[in-house]
Amino acid sequence: MSDFAARLTFANGKTVELAGPADITKETTEAIVNAANSSLLGGRGVDAAIHHAGGPSILQECKRIVAKIGTLPAGKAVITTGGRLPAKYVIHTVGPVYRGGQQHEAKTLASCYRESIQIADDHGIRSLAFPSISTGAFGYPVHQAAEIALRTIVEALPHCTHVIQVRFVLFDIATSNAYVQAAETLSQQPRAISAVFEKGPS
Repeated sequence: MSDFAARLTFANGKTVELAGPADITKETTEAIVNAANSSLLGGRGVDAAIHHAGGPSILQECKRIVAKIGTLPAGKAVITTGGRLPAKYVIHTVGPVYRGGQQHEAKTLASCYRESIQIADDHGIRSLAFPSISTGAFGYPVHQAAEIALRTIVEALPHCTHVIQVRFVLFDIATSNAYVQAAETLSQQPRAISAVFEKGPS
């Protein structure tokens, strides 16, 4: 999909796109990221939608992973098949529950994005799509979460060997607007990143 609300383009051609309102289960990137819970057995929101659309093979792989490593700690990530999804892979990561910001939530949230893009790169994946992790049932304030998500990805993406495109697929207009604002603000900080910001056609 090429529609986007905003985009950051790096000198080497790599891009971070913001899209929404949109449904991440319909994304055609090679991998999508699931905002999972630590049991990896499905939950609400994005997690439930991905398991429903992808079918039982995703859950079976998740069960095998849990049998091997136990529950997945917040900030960590694992990869499974995409099942019936257009995406070939699903990277599952567990975001922090927001408790006022005093329990290392920002560090944990950044780790979700960093670990997910690292796993994608390790598997030779060229494109992946993220939801807004932890801003639903886990209660993370969306403007803060957007700034953490974008800063982490724009710092990691230039160093990736394989990943060239990251999309944030955002569920509603308020979340999309928060991410667009965060991307524009970040692009105006010259020491932070060297990427060109542009608004989408919509």
